Amino acid sequence: MAPPTNAAVDGAQQPQGRQQQQQGGFSLSGIIRMAVFWYFASKFFSPKRPPTEPGVLMSNLVQKGQPLDMWLYLSEHEKFDDFGSESALVWHETNIPYAVWGPESTRTLSLKYHPSEALKHNGSLYAHVFFALSGYSPDPNDPEYQPQSAFGRTHAVVIYLPKSKADKRKSLLGNSEDSSEGQVASEVDDTEENSKDDGPVEWASYWKPNITINLVDDFTRYPKNGVPPNIAAHLNIDPITENYFPTVFFNEFWLLRNKLIPVNETVTELPLHLEVGPISMTKWQLFQQIDQSFQIHRSYGSMLEGEGDELKRVFLEGNPYLLAVTMVVSLLHSVFDFLAFKNDIQFWNKNKSMEGLSAKSVVVSFISQLIVFLYLLDNDTSWMILASSGVGCIIEFWKIGKAMHIEVDRTGRIPMLKFRDRESYAGNKTKEYDDIAMKYLSYVMLFLAACFSVYSLKYERHKSWYSWILSSLTSCVYMFGFIMMCPQLFINYKLKSVAHLPWRQMTYKFLNTIIDDLFAFVIKMPTLHRLSVFRDDIIFLIYLYQRWVYPVDKKRINEFGFGGEDDQAADAVAAVDAAKEEEEKKTN
Repeated sequence: MAPPTNAAVDGAQQPQGRQQQQQGGFSLSGIIRMAVFWYFASKFFSPKRPPTEPGVLMSNLVQKGQPLDMWLYLSEHEKFDDFGSESALVWHETNIPYAVWGPESTRTLSLKYHPSEALKHNGSLYAHVFFALSGYSPDPNDPEYQPQSAFGRTHAVVIYLPKSKADKRKSLLGNSEDSSEGQVASEVDDTEENSKDDGPVEWASYWKPNITINLVDDFTRYPKNGVPPNIAAHLNIDPITENYFPTVFFNEFWLLRNKLIPVNETVTELPLHLEVGPISMTKWQLFQQIDQSFQIHRSYGSMLEGEGDELKRVFLEGNPYLLAVTMVVSLLHSVFDFLAFKNDIQFWNKNKSMEGLSAKSVVVSFISQLIVFLYLLDNDTSWMILASSGVGCIIEFWKIGKAMHIEVDRTGRIPMLKFRDRESYAGNKTKEYDDIAMKYLSYVMLFLAACFSVYSLKYERHKSWYSWILSSLTSCVYMFGFIMMCPQLFINYKLKSVAHLPWRQMTYKFLNTIIDDLFAFVIKMPTLHRLSVFRDDIIFLIYLYQRWVYPVDKKRINEFGFGGEDDQAADAVAAVDAAKEEEEKKTN
């Protein structure tokens, strides 16, 4: 099938930032790994069938290279028997060699189809494809018809998808112009989303502009009762000879959702590109496994509707070498992400001192994570993303308990949480520098948040005031949240040391940031999202510069609660003990 050009997926981008980019890479590698694993697993680990006698093996009724004639009819009826209708016949090809690879076995045709009034009003249309050995007819009423010489299959050219729902968002200021714009339909991709809305589901018809007909190159001799399940569903068996006809596969793997054309009363003609050609058994099964993997990911909530098309678009429009590199680094991304998570937990679990660390940044990080979680919850996000965000909130709150003293105040009617600075944080210059940095950065953050919120209120539409508050706060966290990483830079500058930082965790995060930079060039995203990917790079580069310019202070406590002098003392004690053991051995 000729790949569609300029394939892109239309869809609203939620301000999840790096989570969406990571999810794109994870889905790409995960789906490919699952599809390839299932393919080889079905080959090597399928249940062993008992041996059968050679007489009960099924074989292909058409020999390799045998010429075939093809007829393609378009009809509004699912059952077709009007082979003499010249108006229904839109394509006829002769002498197509079966399972032969070359230009003579691939045929194409492009035409314009004029829909009927019934089709314009949610009518149906089917493509009836028939193959027959050259010289034979597919019409059962023809005197030259032979049942073992003709076969065919029916395929829907028009599909029905849930009709676009009117956007429930509106201008909260009551602007009439914005309210009228709010009636613009927003695309809904599956019935499940429509079922969340009140009222019956409305359906609309869409035209498939491409029909690719593939004849599977398959000459396997299958046992009569031992056909693999993934092949048996597509096998067309002749009831008389009990052999099978060549499998006709309508290849829609590269037909993306945004290429479908809505059919309504204003449409006068519709484009249709037809293609017929062979397909290998391996490629056919791989397409099936990938589509099945998409369905499993969607059922588990790990893939949103439309992300499958986005991944296919990456293959269609991306550089193959860049895609190969992306698949490799996406696996590395998973490893680095796990190591960064492990070292982050390890650092805060073993940390005994808050000297040199910004406690306020930990609190702000928890608030930001909580805002993002509430926003995702308000926008019906998949449960896997919600679970990931929820676990992140719990971990960030746990880190507050490590950075500060959390006590329960029961003096009032309602128990309240009370936060108190640790002595290692408040008893030195760290708290003073942290307060100064957070004070001025908060002014910048609040000013930018207020400006963006006013802009969003005036020019954008929202479902409610609650949604406006959440979306504004989330957008500010997403766009300006990196500002809250700066207090630690200021503390490092004033203390002239970086020995207190968890460098292992930061190294893994920096590697993941580089990988996200690569995804920014591969995965389609708005310009604002693409630019925001590089914001953390600047912060990490400054951290690296500070590590290079500031010498390591052996007296300062490291991330495990020990200083360099403690390590030296421990080494000296260990050396003395080793010397004593040597003397005892010599004495004995």
